[in-house]
Amino acid sequence: MNRKSKPTSYSSSKNNNSNSNNKTLKILSSLMARKSSLLKQTLIACVLFILAVYAFVNAFFTPSDVNADSNARLTSYFSPTLDGISQNSPKVRVYMYDLPTKFTYGIIHQHSMARGGLLAPVADVSSLKYPGHQHMGEWYLFSDLDRPDQERVESPVLRVTDPDEADIFYVPVFSSLSLIVNTGGGGASPSDTVRRYSDEEMQEELVEWLDKQEYWRRNNGWDHVIIAGDPNAMLRVMDRVKNAVLLVSDFGRLRPDQSSLVKDVIIPYSHRINMYTGDPGVQNRNTLLFFMGNRYRKEGGKIRDLLFNVLETEEDVIIKHGTQSRENRRAATQGMHTSKFCLNPAGDTPSACRLFDAIVSLCVPVIVSDDIELPFEDVIDYRKIAVFVETSIALKPGFLASTLRAVTTERILEYQKELKEVQRYFLYDHRNGTVNEIWRQVSQKLPLIKYMINRDKRLVRSEPSKSDCSCLCTNQTGIISSL
Repeated sequence: MNRKSKPTSYSSSKNNNSNSNNKTLKILSSLMARKSSLLKQTLIACVLFILAVYAFVNAFFTPSDVNADSNARLTSYFSPTLDGISQNSPKVRVYMYDLPTKFTYGIIHQHSMARGGLLAPVADVSSLKYPGHQHMGEWYLFSDLDRPDQERVESPVLRVTDPDEADIFYVPVFSSLSLIVNTGGGGASPSDTVRRYSDEEMQEELVEWLDKQEYWRRNNGWDHVIIAGDPNAMLRVMDRVKNAVLLVSDFGRLRPDQSSLVKDVIIPYSHRINMYTGDPGVQNRNTLLFFMGNRYRKEGGKIRDLLFNVLETEEDVIIKHGTQSRENRRAATQGMHTSKFCLNPAGDTPSACRLFDAIVSLCVPVIVSDDIELPFEDVIDYRKIAVFVETSIALKPGFLASTLRAVTTERILEYQKELKEVQRYFLYDHRNGTVNEIWRQVSQKLPLIKYMINRDKRLVRSEPSKSDCSCLCTNQTGIISSL
């Protein structure tokens, strides 16, 4: 029997649709719940990850309260800034020895007497004026630490009066001035007391004095700083003070086991001619290349005589013999201020003061000295301010002059603008100049000082002929032209 199918009622269809919709809503609700849960889990995971990173950084890179000061002092010097100085770095604490007068003002007095000046002791030695010469850095560093604290706010170092608080100790001996006390002539006769002044005796007496100081003996001099700007300064006793951070103009007279770029600081000579105050330009610089200085030197300085032979017949080159004197400095000022390039050959040692005279003159230095070391190379790219020519190439007839003539005016202006930018680094009397840069360089030696002190305490003494880890050999591979 055939049965008729019953028609589906509206209510039944409605119920089916409702059930379908409910299922859909449940599925959507479930999906949304899962997404919400997943989002929450993701957010929680991110927060936990950030907290974990923060905890890791704090645990391994933030010093504890106990060691915060010393650790920060050792690490923060390497925080780079535009000027190479980290503004947030804790200042290195410097204690300047109150040396016996004979090592400071007494040498000024001796120098004056040797030239017919003050022949009797003076009541107030601090009134004596330090004579001007190319190694005045020792005077400026001494004067800087002698200034009130409020005048030294920009300095990278802080002077302390308690040696127990010091990181380093400065020995302010006027070692370069001592060398020239009995040179240059004067009014005293050979029988006078001044003629018996001995630089070598001064050096011996200084080391004897240091050997009696508790803080010198404590760390074998590693945390001391001694200035020896003249290449001959402190040579007699160098083996007895070589652990100290030495402030030197170059390594020309020093053995590799006595001085190095790692341990010591290269300092500039004090310029001896007037600074050029005009703007960069070549309009009034009609001389191509200028040099005025002693033609005949010893050792590495023999290059000068050879360069004279090569250059003295060139029409647009001025190269002439001249020693240090007031008249010659005036002539050198005029010559450098009116020349595009200034020749800087080696002297008796690789460096010479005329490089820094050229820099303050905006006269582009032409450096012919293969072994030269230069100040502040961590912040100054000398290729932007100077031309470097290998000695053997510079001596080829016609090469140097013809090469310099080919340099465009635009390129010379680029050199001059860079020279203008870096001039302050070579001005000892600038408020943020050479003195601050030297102290910054000294500050960067503190990690090595700590390292060497600790190493020195546990090592058996090595043979004197063996190299020390504070030694770094200089580049002996030669220099190519930067033109």
